[in-house]
Amino acid sequence: MEFLIVCPLAFIAGFIDSIAGGGGLISLPAFILAGVPVHNALGTNKLMSTMGTAIATIKYALNGYMAKTFVIAGVACGLTGSFIGSNLALVADDTFIRVFMLVVLAPTAFFVLRTKDLDTFAESPLPHARAIAITAVVALIVGMYDGFFGPGTGTFLMLLLTALAHQDVRTAAGTTKAINLSTNAAALVVFLVNGVVLLPLGLVAGAFNIAGNYLGASKFTKSGSSIARPVMLVVLALFAVKLILDLVAPGSFGPRRRRSSRASAS
Repeated sequence: MEFLIVCPLAFIAGFIDSIAGGGGLISLPAFILAGVPVHNALGTNKLMSTMGTAIATIKYALNGYMAKTFVIAGVACGLTGSFIGSNLALVADDTFIRVFMLVVLAPTAFFVLRTKDLDTFAESPLPHARAIAITAVVALIVGMYDGFFGPGTGTFLMLLLTALAHQDVRTAAGTTKAINLSTNAAALVVFLVNGVVLLPLGLVAGAFNIAGNYLGASKFTKSGSSIARPVMLVVLALFAVKLILDLVAPGSFGPRRRRSSRASAS
């Protein structure tokens, strides 16, 4: 029954995640609904998502979407931010950030609705050094968010890298995937060391997630910004539902942050 519930949703999560991020908003609740204990759900979901993200990252790299300078700066600062955020999570309550993110979602969704083509920003490129600096700052801040809370990390990276660093959608997608893969892999090591990963379920779900990521990355290659925009809106809507449910009924749509765990669903 666990496999029947998790695997189809893992495929859908992979498809969405490869295009606009936020697949964890679907896959993590799937593990919870299947009756997997919270900590096992976190670890197994991270194994699955790391497998899928690796395939999407490779496909984007092969298609030339990886700008080396952006990727190096983004990965280094993303890992640093995730480390800082994870440590903050050990001493801070997450209620404030949930409320803050819920407030931020409305203008974020309005921005996506108003911006018909995310590639518009790339039409006025920034000086390369400035674009790298902005990419690094974005990766650091979103990395801190990923370490502290997590859901929707890929979506926020895509939006900020296009709007602030003026990366075109394909380059932003490549940078986002590289950052997400590194932070996912780091978290997976922690979960494996602590023995909370259900390997059979995680590997099978990972295969479905890989299929979804591959199909989504192929679709993105053909459609780019035109498909990224509506998928982002879906992810933001799911994120809003998750935040509301977590605030009204903690634990109903996934685990809340505890002082001893790193609950990331990115």
